[in-house]
Amino acid sequence: MRTILHALSYGNIEVEASRRLADIKKLDAMRIFFKTLDTKVYNGNHEVPVRLYFPSEEAMSGDVVEGEKYPVLLFFHGGGWVTESIENYDRVCSRMAQSTGHIVMSVEYRLAPEYRFPIPFEDCYEAAKALYTGRLILPADPDRITIIGDSAGGNLAAAVCLKARDTGDFTPKKQILIYPAVNNCYTAKSPYRSVQENGGDYLLTAAKMEDYLTLYESCAEDRNNPYFSPLMEKDYTNLPDTLILTAEFDPLRDEGEEYGKRLKEAGNHVEIHRISDALHGYFALGIRFLHVQESFDIMNRFLSKGSE
Repeated sequence: MRTILHALSYGNIEVEASRRLADIKKLDAMRIFFKTLDTKVYNGNHEVPVRLYFPSEEAMSGDVVEGEKYPVLLFFHGGGWVTESIENYDRVCSRMAQSTGHIVMSVEYRLAPEYRFPIPFEDCYEAAKALYTGRLILPADPDRITIIGDSAGGNLAAAVCLKARDTGDFTPKKQILIYPAVNNCYTAKSPYRSVQENGGDYLLTAAKMEDYLTLYESCAEDRNNPYFSPLMEKDYTNLPDTLILTAEFDPLRDEGEEYGKRLKEAGNHVEIHRISDALHGYFALGIRFLHVQESFDIMNRFLSKGSE
């Protein structure tokens, strides 16, 4: 297995080839059974597509109880800010809705390198703002909206919560960051052991992460911007209750756990869970996969708790 992983953990990113490989996920025979609704939000004049996933037909109708509001997971997909899409994450988001009993709102933010920082981040922020301020047809309960993302999507989720705290536009109560990319360096200069130990032989490589950052940034100075790299933030007070899931054999493991540590030290309620034996990207595997089941068990316990 180690030999196979090493062979698959090849060098750098070639954008179009990586996108074609990611798009294979669109060939999913189960998609016809998903309960979804497509709509849009606006970032300036740009339409940002969003897709809503419903845990049941009743939730989709939105009229079971007059005026009832529903819990929502606002989801930003991974892919290094460069690949993946709503379509590729269809099964992930559908299973998330069914497994948590929440409506899932997935955001089709624009991708780098065609659209570099801060455009993808701003698309996500405006989608969150529209959801929290009631500018969607979705009957959402603002107190039960959780911002969630995996990998680059975890970066975007953390950044959206930071900006919401800074601006006061809305107030997220919870965030779930799944093996988030929150740092700005994946070379030998990285202070995190997981980059050195897991950055070569476990599918996601340190070299690929450096490529992703280079494709995402508009200039070198972006790497010091907390909305680009949340570990560059100086003030971690007044942020949402946070759940962080990391994978044992992931170059991003230590930075995600460091982010949680800083949030906790600043007085926020934080839970950090390392999924043993897991690789980066495991969350996109089928619901029968043990690491995914374990993650949903942890997520559901976190979602069921009231704000501390």
